[in-house]
Amino acid sequence: MAAIQVSNVSLMVNPARYQEEFNFYVRFDAIEELRDDLEWKLVYVGSSESEKYDQILEDVLVGPVVRGPNEFVLNAPAPDWTKIPPEHVLGVTVILLICSYKEQEFIRVGYYVNNDYETEEERENPPDNICIGRVMRNVLVEQPRVTTHSINWN
Repeated sequence: MAAIQVSNVSLMVNPARYQEEFNFYVRFDAIEELRDDLEWKLVYVGSSESEKYDQILEDVLVGPVVRGPNEFVLNAPAPDWTKIPPEHVLGVTVILLICSYKEQEFIRVGYYVNNDYETEEERENPPDNICIGRVMRNVLVEQPRVTTHSINWN
C-alpha cells in the first residue's frame, strides 16, 4: 500500500497570463511518517517533438512528512518561452506535477495547457512575432491525468 495518498491538487489562479507564476496547492495524506523528504517537480513540456524543450520549473523537497494530512503550495515561475520553438509556444501542451520518494516516482499528475492570445482578433490574426505579454494560459484542471506507480517505501 502507498505510504502517501494525494487527495487534492488545485491551481490557485487559472486562467492566467502566460508569464505569471504557477501556484499549485497540494494536499496529501501520509499513512506513516517518512524518514526522507518527498521530491516534488513541476515540468513544462515545451514541445511534443523533443524532451530537450522540457523545462523543470520547480524542484523542491518537502519534509519532514508526518503521519496524517500534509499540505503546501508549490510556487513555480512561468516557462521561458524563448527556449521553446516559436511554433510550439501557442496551442496545447502539457504540465506535469511529479512526486518521488528516494528517487522513485510514485505519482504524476498531468494537465493539458492551452496558450493563446486573449482577444478573438489576435487569435484569428496572430501577430507575426509572438507578443507574450498578451498570451493567456488556461490549464484544463478539470481533466487531470493521474499515473501512479508502486514503489519501495522502505
